[in-house]
Amino acid sequence: MHDFILIQDIVLILLVSLPIIFLFKKINVPSIVGFLLAGMIIGPFGFQLIKGIDEIEIMAEVGVVLLLFTIGLEVSFSHLMRIKKYLIIAGGAQVLLTIFISAIIFYLFGISLKSAVYFGMLLSLSSTAIVLKLLADRDELETPQGRISIGVLIFQDLIIVPMFLVLPIIGSDTPLSFGEVTIKLLVAFGILATILFLSKYLMPKIIYQLAKMRMREAFTIGILLLILGTGYLTHSLGLSMALGAFIAGLILAESDYHSQILSDIMPIKDAFNSIFFVSVGLLLNIGFVASEPVIVTAATLGIIAFKSAIIIGIVLFLKYPFRIALLTGLGLSQVGEFSFILAQAGNNFNLMSDKYFNIYLAASVFTMIITPFLFKITPALAFRGSDLASKLSTKNTDDPSELNAHVVIAGFGLNGKNLARVLKETGIKYVVVELNPDTVASEKQNGENIIFGDISKHEVLQHANLSKAQVMVFTIPDPVTIRRTLQVVKSLYPEIYTVVRTRYINEVEELRKLGADVVIPEEFETSLEMFRNVLRKYHIPLNIIMQQTSLLRKESYKLLRKDEAGVDSFLHLDEILAQGLTETFFVNDDNPHVDKLLSEINLRYHSDATIIAIIREGETISNPTGKVRIHSHDTLVITGTHQSVDKAIAFLNVLAEDSE
Repeated sequence: MHDFILIQDIVLILLVSLPIIFLFKKINVPSIVGFLLAGMIIGPFGFQLIKGIDEIEIMAEVGVVLLLFTIGLEVSFSHLMRIKKYLIIAGGAQVLLTIFISAIIFYLFGISLKSAVYFGMLLSLSSTAIVLKLLADRDELETPQGRISIGVLIFQDLIIVPMFLVLPIIGSDTPLSFGEVTIKLLVAFGILATILFLSKYLMPKIIYQLAKMRMREAFTIGILLLILGTGYLTHSLGLSMALGAFIAGLILAESDYHSQILSDIMPIKDAFNSIFFVSVGLLLNIGFVASEPVIVTAATLGIIAFKSAIIIGIVLFLKYPFRIALLTGLGLSQVGEFSFILAQAGNNFNLMSDKYFNIYLAASVFTMIITPFLFKITPALAFRGSDLASKLSTKNTDDPSELNAHVVIAGFGLNGKNLARVLKETGIKYVVVELNPDTVASEKQNGENIIFGDISKHEVLQHANLSKAQVMVFTIPDPVTIRRTLQVVKSLYPEIYTVVRTRYINEVEELRKLGADVVIPEEFETSLEMFRNVLRKYHIPLNIIMQQTSLLRKESYKLLRKDEAGVDSFLHLDEILAQGLTETFFVNDDNPHVDKLLSEINLRYHSDATIIAIIREGETISNPTGKVRIHSHDTLVITGTHQSVDKAIAFLNVLAEDSE
């Protein structure tokens, strides 16, 4: 019976995982938090439904391997180049400063230098899974705080590789000289380079042979073999299994089979990752937390405050306003999943005592649990902190231009640039307010009338001469900032005409209530484009299509949002479809119907449609008889029902293609 304990534990974990995924999706909290809590509850320090965790840790290790593989698979060098500033400066500074400052603090408290550096490495990493999920849910991936966070997280995911290489060195029992450390690093990087070279040469050929078999199960099994095999190879050579998996992902990211590999591995990865996060919860000693609540609370709050302070300082150094710095800092203030992996790897080198491990584990888990709630309150805190910072700051922006009846454009992304281009061509004056200092600097050199500032601030609105403006257009991808700014704008200047861009239709009503004159949801503009193209396919007259599109916009898209609304407005479309229509068909030089009589074509017999006129050299032949011949460059005017006209045009085209 003992042989089935592992199966029993996995069944229990999966049984708990399903309702957690459902429940936490309902309350809009990442399921990772639920997995951590579940592990605490069912683990050896909770209700003891799972008593042994050695076997579970082996399964969790597979989850870690698959996690690093998918990260390597999703790394795009073109994407890294787009965010290289955030990746290198923000990410690099965050990791190095966190390790350096925390190592000094721990060393001053009497911890050995090796352990202090190790603790700093653990604290430097944030949760990619949690932060990206929360940013996506809030539609903030393209906001300044979103782009900075992604850059920092990617750097952290990449720096885990050299951290694994350094771990055996700082964990060595005997003191190492600088030369010995250098040699060990060179050997590690040499092994890494050799594996990378062999993988680069062999993996594409193996994947090609797997794909040639055209057997899905063989392809999936082969991919798993490559992942685990590369991981086992690096493990055998004294490095980490996860490191080998990352290399495999990095190599396969450049292959033509990238998408198929990702689709095959993702479900397996998600299942094993749930086991991994539950296993982290299993390790948390609830009894220790209950006996040392002050220490655990202080450590949790200390980690959040410490990491936030470092990131805030870095973002401010990049010349972003305090609001963006605070949002980014609090968003990345938790300890990440890779820290747990590094902690488990570090246990083999005795770099952390049991007491410190329990404190670290408890504080780390609680920082991850707190993060979703921090995301909910940070916008209000950020706006208040930003208000205070702007009052205390004596720094002013560039001198405003003397503008009147102009347009204020909030944001200079693709939509903002397109609008500015049109306004420039039509001679309408405008001013752009942008939060990215690099964009402001480069566009100023291009002659754009652009100023740096947070559009939600009253001082920045005054700087843009909003009191004299006629229109304000919001093109920024930040719904929280849009709502707050709209409130401020309408309370100060209720007469100004506001146009707001939003992504989702469910935000339209709220924005209209806040005073937006026009709300353009990208989600419904896509629907309208589909709507127009479908009606064109059914030959609905252009004026009717324009009328229906205009009707939808005037009603703020209510006709498409409510099943019971707008039915009467669409009834006449059925009438149009039931009626006949007129369509034209142009006869090319190589058309096989050239010089044929209408009676030979016999279009009415084949399609039930009729040629009622022929336009030839600017003149119209009305009601042509069967004895009229078709000439090159004639335009045939065809009438009939929608179905018969479609059939007639298809019939003529098929004949032309068959002739070829």
